[in-house]
Amino acid sequence: MKLKPACRHCGESLTQTFVDLGMSPLANSYVPLDTPTKPCSRYPLHARVCSECLLVQVEDAVPASAIFSDQYAYFSSFSDSWLQHCKVFAQSAIERFNINENDLVIEIASNDGYLLQYFVQAGIKVLGIEPTANTASVAIAKGVPTLVEFFNFPLAARLKGEGIKPRLICSANVLAHVPDINDFVRGISELLQGDSVYTVEFPHLKNLIEQVQFDTIYHEHYTYLSLVFLERLFATCGLRVFDVDKLQTHGGSLRLYVCKTTATYEESPSVAATRAEEAAVGLDKATGYKGFSDKVNAVKAGLQSFLASAKSEGKVVAAYGAAAKGNTLLNFCEIGPLEIAYCVDRNPAKQNTLLPGSHIPVYPIGKLTESPPDFLLILPWNLRTEISEQLKSLRESGTRFVIPLPALEIF
Repeated sequence: MKLKPACRHCGESLTQTFVDLGMSPLANSYVPLDTPTKPCSRYPLHARVCSECLLVQVEDAVPASAIFSDQYAYFSSFSDSWLQHCKVFAQSAIERFNINENDLVIEIASNDGYLLQYFVQAGIKVLGIEPTANTASVAIAKGVPTLVEFFNFPLAARLKGEGIKPRLICSANVLAHVPDINDFVRGISELLQGDSVYTVEFPHLKNLIEQVQFDTIYHEHYTYLSLVFLERLFATCGLRVFDVDKLQTHGGSLRLYVCKTTATYEESPSVAATRAEEAAVGLDKATGYKGFSDKVNAVKAGLQSFLASAKSEGKVVAAYGAAAKGNTLLNFCEIGPLEIAYCVDRNPAKQNTLLPGSHIPVYPIGKLTESPPDFLLILPWNLRTEISEQLKSLRESGTRFVIPLPALEIF
């Protein structure tokens, strides 16, 4: 009999299911277009909640090194709205924490330099830490010094020993990608000193549940985060949260401002307010995580019904955005090229490939002009406003846009 997996934070046996999405391929394992018969390896995608510390998590299907390789397909700079979000944050952080040319800003998982480039433009010294060599090379070309390494406690200790003293450490949408979350946060604590600050952005688990954002669950997202859990984790490493920003990014995110417990920052009222909001929906107790699977199955049924109806009427459905979240959605809902004719994406690294598992072909954006669909399923639904504006002419010519969740919407 297989033993239940242990919680990656506290070690308790994980007996409570959050949602079981079955067997799924790695979300960013795109298949070359010229090998359509190449099978995709599939792994269990079963999210559980720890009844002790309330961390929602999936098991390690494959080593992180197999996911975040030298040819990682995700480049942060392909979203204009995301770049604007980062530019605004850089400007506000410089002003709020009086960061100047004598200070150092570190970003963990700096990808293609999408954030640190704005600190560089302001004359601030920066250091990116990024394990994927292909994205790091783009950052370096932008003038963003980058270490091509995974961040962990040993690296933090090494940098501290070399005299590295960051004024600000940033990480956006990376904490969920870390298999050993305890080690990662210990590394943050090792580098912080005095009134230096760590900011961490992540999709808020509260929104994932309320908006049925199950497609954000995939193998490279090891954990799904809340303030109630993170405050417990930070406390074990001598850290505390002193402020919280609510963000619209990625379907609703939080940005936490974190410091050493001995730092001088007073706690903002937004911290207590966020705690209260999470408690109101039950995130502070294990029973609050029950019932999510039923909501997920309702989304699956709705999308399958729409696609079956469109097919019976001879309508063509295409997809926009070869997003990792879309691959979870398509595979769980058992959708392939018989239902969706093709997908388009702005990222050249994803073009002329097949989506993992579903094997739907991915083309450049121009395919929409060459073969206009009747319906366009927007897989990165968090960018619906940006995408619908970019494709305004397509919409005006008769194509209708489709959003799959929290309930099917056609506009």
